Amino acid sequence: MRCDFCFRKCDIGKGGTGYCKMRKEENGIIVSPSYAHVPSIAIDPIEKKPLYHFMPGTKTLSFGLAGCSLSCSFCQNWELSQQQPDGPFVRPEEFTIFAKAKNIPSISFTYSEPLVWQDYMLDVACHAKEEGIKTVMVTSGVFSSTSLSRILPFIDAYNIDLKGDDEFYINYSKGRMRPVLDGIERIAREGKHLEVTTLIIEGIHDEKMIRGLGRELKERGVNVWHLTRFFPAYRMARRKETSEEYLLQMLEAASHSGIFHIYPGNSSLPTPLICPRCKEKSDGLRIEKDGKGYCKRCNERIYGLWA
Repeated sequence: MRCDFCFRKCDIGKGGTGYCKMRKEENGIIVSPSYAHVPSIAIDPIEKKPLYHFMPGTKTLSFGLAGCSLSCSFCQNWELSQQQPDGPFVRPEEFTIFAKAKNIPSISFTYSEPLVWQDYMLDVACHAKEEGIKTVMVTSGVFSSTSLSRILPFIDAYNIDLKGDDEFYINYSKGRMRPVLDGIERIAREGKHLEVTTLIIEGIHDEKMIRGLGRELKERGVNVWHLTRFFPAYRMARRKETSEEYLLQMLEAASHSGIFHIYPGNSSLPTPLICPRCKEKSDGLRIEKDGKGYCKRCNERIYGLWA
């Protein structure tokens, strides 16, 4: 039996599990034993995903199940992604019911890797779409082509981690870069809202790597890139946190990519919205009924959904 949830396409033998430990063979089919068992639920600002150009200023109903298809030594949510915590059983429609009752405009699949529990994610997203609630997927982006085809119709916005170059993936994440770039390219081509995040680890990420990643992202149509500070966690618990000064160096390297909207994360550095035409801090946006935003100063269209 072969699972198609992520790039690994695990061949799962009788009674066995996939790499993520969340997919299991039972009676000739692959099942998800942790389906609908949700150990982590919260209401977050949408900017925490991070999404700065998708309904900013709103809240999102966030949740995550256990598991991941990568094994990052620096994982910031390792208790959820690298272990197998149980959680209460939550029927898929309950998220939509709660979001509507609290007037929360979106539901976010986050905290661990939604790819490994995408059957549940899609059941929740189907209910959300029926009720006009937006859906957000925060993911490492190591899709299989089949899983991305399955997911695209049901997810409105994506934040994808591009963790580093291919050598970085091999050494620190037990994965590969190519599936992530392929997924980014296809999501951008489909016109879905897309923002990309790179966690900057001082002494591992350098200017050469960031410039290279920037070129790859620009070529694939990325408009928003978040560079965030690393803090000690998991197997890198003794490594020092990334300094603000080092993050500034990486932001400068990223600025040569041609991607206009680049933001610091996990940082006290300012995150102003800059107009691509004016090249100045925005005085605000003129927002139309369809959610498109335009610079009040020069009327330039600003990428994103603003309402």
